[in-house]
Amino acid sequence: MVFHPPETDPFYELMQPPPNETPAQMTARMKREADAQRVSDAIDEDIKHARNVQRKERSIVKLLLLGQAESGKSTTLKNFRMRYAPTAWERERSGWRAVVQLNVVRSIVTILGVLEAEMSGDVPYDIEDLLDDDSETTKVDEMDRGALRWSDRHQLLMIKLAPLRGIDADLKRQLGSGAEPIQPSLPLAATPFDTPITNPNVRRRTLGEFAVRSWGEVVDKEAECRSMDSVTMTLAGLQNEMKALWTDRTVQTALERRKMRLPDSAGFFLNELDRIATRDYAVTDDDIVRARLRTVGIQEYQIRFKTGPIDAPRLDGAWEWRIYDVGGCRTTRAAWLPFFENTHAIIFLCPVSCFDERLEEDASVNRLEDSTILWQSICSSKLLAKTQLILFMNKCDLLKRKLKRGVKVKKYLPSYGDRPNDVMNVVKYLREKFKDMQRKLSPIERHAYIYPTTVTDTQATAKTLESVRDGVLRENLVTSQLL
Repeated sequence: MVFHPPETDPFYELMQPPPNETPAQMTARMKREADAQRVSDAIDEDIKHARNVQRKERSIVKLLLLGQAESGKSTTLKNFRMRYAPTAWERERSGWRAVVQLNVVRSIVTILGVLEAEMSGDVPYDIEDLLDDDSETTKVDEMDRGALRWSDRHQLLMIKLAPLRGIDADLKRQLGSGAEPIQPSLPLAATPFDTPITNPNVRRRTLGEFAVRSWGEVVDKEAECRSMDSVTMTLAGLQNEMKALWTDRTVQTALERRKMRLPDSAGFFLNELDRIATRDYAVTDDDIVRARLRTVGIQEYQIRFKTGPIDAPRLDGAWEWRIYDVGGCRTTRAAWLPFFENTHAIIFLCPVSCFDERLEEDASVNRLEDSTILWQSICSSKLLAKTQLILFMNKCDLLKRKLKRGVKVKKYLPSYGDRPNDVMNVVKYLREKFKDMQRKLSPIERHAYIYPTTVTDTQATAKTLESVRDGVLRENLVTSQLL
């Protein structure tokens, strides 16, 4: 059907065919008009799609996991995925096998290095850090140094376990091309709002840790591709020797004296060698949660909740969260800033057990002080004024263990005074301090959500995450005026 505009139409003249138009010219004109219509329809479709995407983006909750290195961010993300993304969790399970094996091998190789140094009388490369560190657990006892007695049995263990150094290298290669070492000389920034600077006088407590850009490059693979039989067989064959090394009293004394800081999970894995160092080892949820694999990139995961505390509009039958885990080292904090825009909630992790420890990237900074500086910067940021802040006072299990050993909080935190030196009172004191910082520094008034946590305890953390989920959904709906 041909449309004939009335003569009163202002575009009447423009819509008329040219006078004396030949049939060929008419065909060409009609083709141009059809092409123009297709372009116009495509533009309309793009606009419609962009509006749909924008509508979808508005309904997605954006959550950031923030905190210093080794505060428990990645472990919290694992708990989220284990509970709310079970299909992806199961798909990646076998991929974590090599990571767990690397954790075991790395710990044993570290212990062998301590033994070699002790037997040869070498002084630790960071002895100055050991001598003036805050921690009571880092005093070098010279009188005890001569008390250790090394035997032929220790020499034999070192010889038998020497192949693990090669296994360590093999596992790192196995973990893929995404693996890369931490660069120890990068510029540092205390907060994401500071300009990173290079200070040649900064004392670093680490020579560099093996790291990957993200888990996805390592564990989201077929099991056969990510596990080598030779590694499994070697570990199974050295199970007794590894157990003998780990449980040896002289070795433990050497570790305590050298104050070699093994990862928090090292004890868990080395105490589970009967299960892990076997030919038919199967990865458990606890293994994945505790496996240490340092990441230097940004990890992004989607979580969908089909059930919640309230009946409110959903997208395709579920609420969708986008969770970002960013590197916590001072060399990577400048990369946080772009993720602050349109962020709905932040889970900030403060490891409360680190009150007597120093940062690895800057040994002059106390770890609890560093968390305090970070928390203050987040609370006071106008960019995050409307962002819901959730504080996880993490590693309460390690705090309890440390206090039982007799470490006094008031020695490192004079303001703690003569309060009882137990977990309940320490957590209560720190909770009030962090709550007060948020109240005083926030540009606008907002509620404080603070949870004492041990995120390696998956059952307790599941309950905490459910409470966090419900609180974030409610507050987001209130802010969106949907509730």
